[in-house]
Amino acid sequence: MAAPAPSIVVPTDAELLQAQADLWRHSLCYLKSMALKCAVELGIPTAIHRLGGVFSVVDTTEAIYSLTPLSYLLVDGIAADGHMNHAPFLLTVTAKHYIDLAMGLTNWFKQDGKKPPFDHVHGASLFEESMERLDPEFHKMAMQGLIVHDNFGTDIALREFSDIFQGINSLTDCCYHGDGTTAKAIAKAFPQMKVTVLDLPQEIHKIPADGVVNYVGGNMFKSIPRAQVVMLKMVLHHWSDEDCVKILANCKKAIPSREEGGKVLIGDIVLDPASDPVMFETQLLMDVCMMLMKGGRQRDLNDWRDIFMKAGFSDFKLVKKFGARGVLEAYP
Repeated sequence: MAAPAPSIVVPTDAELLQAQADLWRHSLCYLKSMALKCAVELGIPTAIHRLGGVFSVVDTTEAIYSLTPLSYLLVDGIAADGHMNHAPFLLTVTAKHYIDLAMGLTNWFKQDGKKPPFDHVHGASLFEESMERLDPEFHKMAMQGLIVHDNFGTDIALREFSDIFQGINSLTDCCYHGDGTTAKAIAKAFPQMKVTVLDLPQEIHKIPADGVVNYVGGNMFKSIPRAQVVMLKMVLHHWSDEDCVKILANCKKAIPSREEGGKVLIGDIVLDPASDPVMFETQLLMDVCMMLMKGGRQRDLNDWRDIFMKAGFSDFKLVKKFGARGVLEAYP
């Protein structure tokens, strides 16, 4: 005899009306990002900045506009320490190449799902030479967006928790298509520290020698230059857990014991359901973003613990929250 169908609790009238409004909001929220894309392409944030934020309207009154912290990030040409125009990131994740991924997500789930959605849809890998061959203009913009995404906040971090770097005599910065910005800022703030950048050879060749940072072409999946501390800043979320364990195991080989100051310093998103709901939603959206682009993911503290332990580390801690990100240390 078939089991009886579970009873359905009928929502109240007020709940149904609110549910309809919520459905509209969830269905149409993509228009917010499209409107923001339009504003950037029209140069509106930069125009407000350059023209002082005053625009005349037809009724002869004045409409006063000012930049919010968010729109400040989208202004081009601000001469201020640490300012980075985030427009390339916005234009990358709202481009047709990326929207197509979301449109085809159902089909990707029905397939084997082994390739990242980006590779599955476009037959090329984001940030790699295959994408440059397919669409050089989009590739250039995506690379600019990646550099902004990776390097923003370095100056804030050096102000807010410079104590993390105190006493370090050598540091290897493992980059993923980087440009050396973070490493140079650390070397400038701590001139006694020997700073090395590890990146793919084709990326290292693009960075001019500066006499401050040692640049090494290589592959973090194979070996990492020895140092007291290895740093992974906005790197691991590009990769699966299995790949992260491989990277972290090589990091462990490159550093001395904990008693000698050996550690791996990680700057990455730390999912936290207990955080502000808007911040947690942002973290979850970035989780989906990395799955679509590279087959990677964001992690909560339990996830971080799991990959650290599998890579052979004895302990770790969350040192500090940093916006949507966190700073973690893993100890051999």
